[in-house]
Amino acid sequence: MRVRHKPWASDFIAEHSQYAIANPEQYKGKWNEVFGNNNPIHIEVGTGKGQFLTGMSVQNPDINYIGIELFDSVIVTALQKVVDLELPNMKLLNVNAKDLAEYFDENEIDRVYLNFSDPWPKPRHSKRRLTFKSFLALYEKILVKGGEIHFKTDNQGLFEFSLISFSEYGLQLKFLSLDLHNSDFEGNIMTEYEEKFSEKGQRIYRVEAKYMNEIK
Repeated sequence: MRVRHKPWASDFIAEHSQYAIANPEQYKGKWNEVFGNNNPIHIEVGTGKGQFLTGMSVQNPDINYIGIELFDSVIVTALQKVVDLELPNMKLLNVNAKDLAEYFDENEIDRVYLNFSDPWPKPRHSKRRLTFKSFLALYEKILVKGGEIHFKTDNQGLFEFSLISFSEYGLQLKFLSLDLHNSDFEGNIMTEYEEKFSEKGQRIYRVEAKYMNEIK
């Protein structure tokens, strides 16, 4: 993804600290206090311009959402949407996903969304894929027992890699679609990329995977 520099982004982010949380490590284990309720918390890793997560926040007011995005010139667009919609159940973190365990405690997150992540197609870059086993272990640390990953992509190679990665890690596949937009799945909220790919007739892949670590 090509990122256009927006010199005003950092100032805009600082001016809206009620949504874009600075120093999120201080809220580890306390995110329900930040939201002011005990509703489930879902995070999107790589939230981009925020269309998916703002849509989810509007559709599900009884769920709290946190978007994770590394680039301030990208997350600022998501922030503009949150500010315009005045969403009380959505926050944004301008941080690196590899550090999630610094910001969230064990059993604090109920679901992780991965939407149209960078496929890192070269084999030597496989460890950077957000469905690589080291990332799956990271998500497991912060998810509740039996927590889930919901994953969408247009990239067949990444999808196949992810299915193998999920299976080898021991996750249960709850839902799988090889052509989401031509399936009977209801309630799908599209990302900006998804809209573009769909208009071109590209196939969208989706899977829901569950950690098999419920308390027995």
